[in-house]
Amino acid sequence: MTENDSGSVPKGRPWRRFLPLILLALGLTAFFAFGLHNYLSFDKLNQHRETLVEFVAAHGVLAVILYLLCYATVIAFSLPGGAIMTITGGFLFGTLAGTVYTVLAATVGASVLFLAARTALGDLLRAKAGPAVRKMEAGFRENALSYLLALRLIPLFPFWLVNLVPALLGVPFRVYLIGTFFGIIPGCFVFASVGNGLGTVFAAGRTPDINIVFAPEILIPIIGLALLALAPVAYKKYFPKRFARLKSNAADGDGPAPEA
Repeated sequence: MTENDSGSVPKGRPWRRFLPLILLALGLTAFFAFGLHNYLSFDKLNQHRETLVEFVAAHGVLAVILYLLCYATVIAFSLPGGAIMTITGGFLFGTLAGTVYTVLAATVGASVLFLAARTALGDLLRAKAGPAVRKMEAGFRENALSYLLALRLIPLFPFWLVNLVPALLGVPFRVYLIGTFFGIIPGCFVFASVGNGLGTVFAAGRTPDINIVFAPEILIPIIGLALLALAPVAYKKYFPKRFARLKSNAADGDGPAPEA
């Protein structure tokens, strides 16, 4: 499929723009139809944990590749189980390596969904959008990196939804990629650290608490990072002249401009 800079496809074959999204929808349907969702559970992980640990020990590189592929697929097809997969990554590879592998795979999977949604629906929805929606789109795109970082950091919004909204609002892919990669690091680290201690949890006959991310000692620092990400937006809104002057100085080579 060929794309131009706006993510559109040749007008001669309009059906092709929907093909990526159709494939993702079929994959999601097949996932539930064949009962694969039953394998994304802590019960199954506990049942097969020794086998998985032995496989990772015997086939380190292959295990990493398979984990990356499985995780990227889960995200691209918007399958439930992202948190369990992240915890599994921490369990199999440790906190740091599990975080790195998860961030890479999640970014790839989210990018696939973003590009599919932008190709299939982006131009169509923007063409039918009214003035209010276009104004919202312009505001979001102007501060896209700040908004994306905040949405990724705060664990209140479904991951699949944050993958789709920027695509429909015309956010540039490069900005989306950067915001996704850095925005998901704190959450992935928290869940991977939970997975790193999963063996002890299973040995005690307990189930890991995936709501740990909402604990005050974890949630408050993450919200602080989100507010920090939104600081350029607030600065631009309440100090527009100063922001314009800083931006002008940066353009002239006198200093850096705040990035939104």
